[in-house]
Amino acid sequence: MNSPPRQQSGRLERWFENGLWHSRLVVLLAVLASLATAFAVFYIASVDAWYLIVHLGDYASPELDAEARKVLRAESIAHVVEVIDGYLLATVLLIFALGLYELFISPLDPARASRHFSRVLFIRNLDDLKSRLGKVVLMILIVKFFEHAIEMSFQGPVDLLAFAGGVALIGLALYLSHAGEHPGSNDRLQGDPRE
Repeated sequence: MNSPPRQQSGRLERWFENGLWHSRLVVLLAVLASLATAFAVFYIASVDAWYLIVHLGDYASPELDAEARKVLRAESIAHVVEVIDGYLLATVLLIFALGLYELFISPLDPARASRHFSRVLFIRNLDDLKSRLGKVVLMILIVKFFEHAIEMSFQGPVDLLAFAGGVALIGLALYLSHAGEHPGSNDRLQGDPRE
């Protein structure tokens, strides 16, 4: 006995909708790739930090004259900024991976259970993910500006004015990135914001 066409149509529709719903699991590829890249960047930044610390012993060497010490100091500060930049980039990748997982796959149960966890990892929608990523990217750009500012040589008042303008624009960008936040809010959870 054949099923009525309406019943077959309903079965086909359920099969198709289930297939569509499970197609979201392709996002796992982006999550895993982003996590692997984040771990790789954390590793690179950590190795850079280790070698920076190991080579700082040369700074105390009595054989260094004042000029060589000044060059070593400038290079060390530039390397510190590069390490910070690496950790910030790894953080962007980590937030991206966790945000995609929460949006498309499933809420992270261990994060929901923790009352002392930063809200930065709770992603409610794509705008929330974009906002959090945007803030970290802004921090990366600020660190890059700082890195170039260290190496900058001021030849005249125009250079100093350009530098001051850059600092003012950074301040404006930070102000605008926090303009929508409520005063007195902090990044510690009082409870799960999704409840």
